[in-house]
Amino acid sequence: MVGVELFAIGIASSHSSAWMRFPMDSFARAKTVRLRSYQEKYLAAEDDGEHVSQKRDSSGLSSLWAVELVDDAPHGIRLRSSLCGRYLTATDESHLFGVNGKKVRLTLPPHLDSSLEWEPSRDGAQIKLKNRYGSYLRGNRGPRPWRNSVTHDVPHLHHDWILWSLEIAEPLPTETASPTSSDAESSPSPSGYLHKVEDRSIFYAVADDEGNVDDSVEWPAFTFNGTSVPELTEKLKEKTHLADIVVCARNPLNHQLIPLLLQLPPNNATMRLVIVEAHSRAAKKFDLEKEGFGYS
Repeated sequence: MVGVELFAIGIASSHSSAWMRFPMDSFARAKTVRLRSYQEKYLAAEDDGEHVSQKRDSSGLSSLWAVELVDDAPHGIRLRSSLCGRYLTATDESHLFGVNGKKVRLTLPPHLDSSLEWEPSRDGAQIKLKNRYGSYLRGNRGPRPWRNSVTHDVPHLHHDWILWSLEIAEPLPTETASPTSSDAESSPSPSGYLHKVEDRSIFYAVADDEGNVDDSVEWPAFTFNGTSVPELTEKLKEKTHLADIVVCARNPLNHQLIPLLLQLPPNNATMRLVIVEAHSRAAKKFDLEKEGFGYS
């Protein structure tokens, strides 16, 4: 596991610049993070690529979240699952009928919108994450179906259920972040932080009509720089000599294919991608609105 930087901010001086700018500075310095609830459990993506929960085990990809800063919202972030590439999303669906608390899901919409955005704020030595509805990410406890569930709500009781400890699993290289100094107090916006993406290795395989690939052979690979899915798609068209494709990530646990519609994760991690022909049976299951994504 990559070295974890845990912010024990309770011991920091309330007059220090780092303390005053926490937690946006902390997220802006991170490639990936973990969020630990008051129950000492981690926010985790489920294997189905749709649901989230709390888990004790933090060693796998399910508890890792890539940080994306929101360009037009200086205090906003998006959290993208390192397990399946989908975003932590606040929905308007009730968790249980007649009970407070809305569902939090993993989604990959065709367009980025405010349902994917979270605004971190400090509460003592921990943080809260507020969404566009004005409610907060909440780790629940109790008997099923509440046990280990994650919702968003404005709690009237159990205030500590919306508190999270931030762990930076992988920081940005120091040269890619704007320096933090006392003379920058007048403009503490994180928009100056640039998530530099270096060359990454892309392994790929072309799927059959049902979306299956052969894992017994070595997949070809090439080097790619950037986070643009359309650019990557064009590169893969050249490599595969196919004119109409959908580029997919694959859930490493259940091998479910997940189309890449937006951007690659903002780091240089190696990726294994599956190429699905757009007119195949496998592609029809995606029900994609292809226009504008380079799949035509």
